[in-house]
Amino acid sequence: MLENDLRLDKQLCFALYGAAHAFTRAYKPLLSPLGLTYPQYVVMMALWEEDDLSVKALGEKVGLDSGTLSPLLKRLEQMHYVSRRRDAADERVVFITLTADGRALKGRALQIFSTIGNLTGCDIAEIESLRDSLKRLKIQLEAISQD
Repeated sequence: MLENDLRLDKQLCFALYGAAHAFTRAYKPLLSPLGLTYPQYVVMMALWEEDDLSVKALGEKVGLDSGTLSPLLKRLEQMHYVSRRRDAADERVVFITLTADGRALKGRALQIFSTIGNLTGCDIAEIESLRDSLKRLKIQLEAISQD
């Protein structure tokens, strides 16, 4: 390994870190009219895909632990986008369901998807290739951490 290999501009992790922050900044003005932060938007997308999930299943789907997810869900509930209900069979289990307002928000969010796509400067094939590469990278790194 050469000393030059330690330069920030050669690091994949730093490029991903910078891109993630740039994405969050790009989303902020688009999500602001909806009253959502990026993590809240991710949760809403997961619920639009599959409604009525347990908090545990939702956390696994979006990659958030309960300490992060619980206050986020509480805020979404205060905004009337989701409702929480306890499982009748096991009161420790809480299910998250979209409200009518939460379902209606999906239509407004479709505009965000196309806008972000345009802001990347990438065509659909590039976006899909980048996404698929990042998914493979995540799977690989998660497999290493579980060994």
